[in-house]
Amino acid sequence: MEENRVKVVILTDLLDSRARKEKELAFYNEQLRDLQIKMAWVRHEIDLTTTIIDMIEKEKILDFQEYLKNKRES
Repeated sequence: MEENRVKVVILTDLLDSRARKEKELAFYNEQLRDLQIKMAWVRHEIDLTTTIIDMIEKEKILDFQEYLKNKRES
């Protein structure tokens, strides 16, 4: 009788442990999803900043003061 009770307790412990681990896994999956979204935004911001830097370095940005000065002179 004592042996059966020990098996039931162990099985119950294993079931509880599995349930806790499944809940923990669900939590980490949600955290991972949130982090992946944040990472995508940061990558987008880095790409945008890189594009702006490239444009400035290559002087692709129009100097509005110079543009207006030239337009008035024309």
